[in-house]
Amino acid sequence: MPLPELDAESRRQALERAAEARKIRAELKQQLKSGEIDFAEVLRRAHDDEIVGKTKVSAVLEALPKVGKVRARKMMERLDISPSRRVRGLGVNQREKLLREFEGDGPARRD
Repeated sequence: MPLPELDAESRRQALERAAEARKIRAELKQQLKSGEIDFAEVLRRAHDDEIVGKTKVSAVLEALPKVGKVRARKMMERLDISPSRRVRGLGVNQREKLLREFEGDGPARRD
């Protein structure tokens, strides 16, 4: 299905919304990296915030201290979470497993 043709005003608005979403995701990742918020807070925000909810789980995990691309990928594989999964799309069991991983100061289990 081809993308719809947008008039100049619609295109400008779409670009503005996309830029705002990128800014919010960057701020979220910076807050995670600095320890201002934790993974549980991201899950709480995802319920009400569309942009946070549409953020990929892998991007959130990679932003956490002591978790990089490799550890995030291995953790998601071990917990049977698709690499394309979005935060809002996590099931109850997946949420609980991820929260257990990050109880305390860091990942409960190292890969």
